[in-house]
Amino acid sequence: MDSPGNINVVRSYGDGGVRVGDITLRRCCVLTARALITDWPPERVEDIGAQHLAAIFALNPEVVLLGCAGVARPAPKALRLDFTARHIGLESMELGAACRTYNVLATEGRRVVAVLFPGKN
Repeated sequence: MDSPGNINVVRSYGDGGVRVGDITLRRCCVLTARALITDWPPERVEDIGAQHLAAIFALNPEVVLLGCAGVARPAPKALRLDFTARHIGLESMELGAACRTYNVLATEGRRVVAVLFPGKN
């Protein structure tokens, strides 16, 4: 997918990695149209804690997509409640679905954040 307006888009995913522009990421990353946080500390969705969320909330998202290699992993209840309290959408999905959804929303100009876990979870 081309990157209209020089925004970050996922160019490919699979084989334990996600390619954003010319960078292949093999660890958890956080992606927005204008920002890329590589090597985000949690290794699995279940590991996301309150201490990790400041980086996400600072990006002022409308919706956050959690994309996991293999199968979608539901976010822990405490995490879902924190997002609900802030009126931010939170969706868990398989990695490919999260990448495709992110690309569509980002090119539409939506404030989307993708938290991608490309490795085996």
